[in-house]
Amino acid sequence: MWYASFGSNINVDRFLCYIKGGKPALSNDTERGCRDMTLPRSEKPFVMNHQLYFAKEAGRWNGGGVGFIDVVRDPAYRTYSNMYLVTREQFLDIVAQENGLDSFDMDFDEVMEKGAKVVQDSWYGNLLYLGDEGGYPVFTFTNPEPMAPDEVKKPSVEYLSTIITGLQKSAGLEEDEIVAYFMDVPGVKGTYTEQELRNVVRGDGSRV
Repeated sequence: MWYASFGSNINVDRFLCYIKGGKPALSNDTERGCRDMTLPRSEKPFVMNHQLYFAKEAGRWNGGGVGFIDVVRDPAYRTYSNMYLVTREQFLDIVAQENGLDSFDMDFDEVMEKGAKVVQDSWYGNLLYLGDEGGYPVFTFTNPEPMAPDEVKKPSVEYLSTIITGLQKSAGLEEDEIVAYFMDVPGVKGTYTEQELRNVVRGDGSRV
């Protein structure tokens, strides 16, 4: 099955810490990894027709907001992601780590039938089925609650930099494309200027 990430896991180096364990660059936390540490069989860019936004306050990312997508599909939105072909057991371990759980289980068929299902009252406790790609189902996870304006939060430079590296490597986006992509995203809009975003893209987050 495919796990599609729109947040920091769009960066393959960060994502592999969920597989192999370890401390991702720029993050404050160390991940335990999966029971099966076999690397993904494949990876590829993927576009989601769901609105991206940044919200809440994540200690692992210096108290900044982290990425979520709205559960409602809307062709007006194009959120870039990178997806990884993993086993079902690995996906369960990834969901567990993302939600701070020791273990996790789910009924994949039920989520595919319903399109989405809240399986845990936590930040990423809402499992979404996004269709099929190459004969394998595509899953991701997001917030069980709709986007709340009072929870929208500016992402830290470290978190944004991690995503930007993923956008550059997986989606092949250039600086202008990345800046345009983020300028209207809730959490970034009105909190970063265009020049500040350019500084982050160029690796000079100290000027934000």
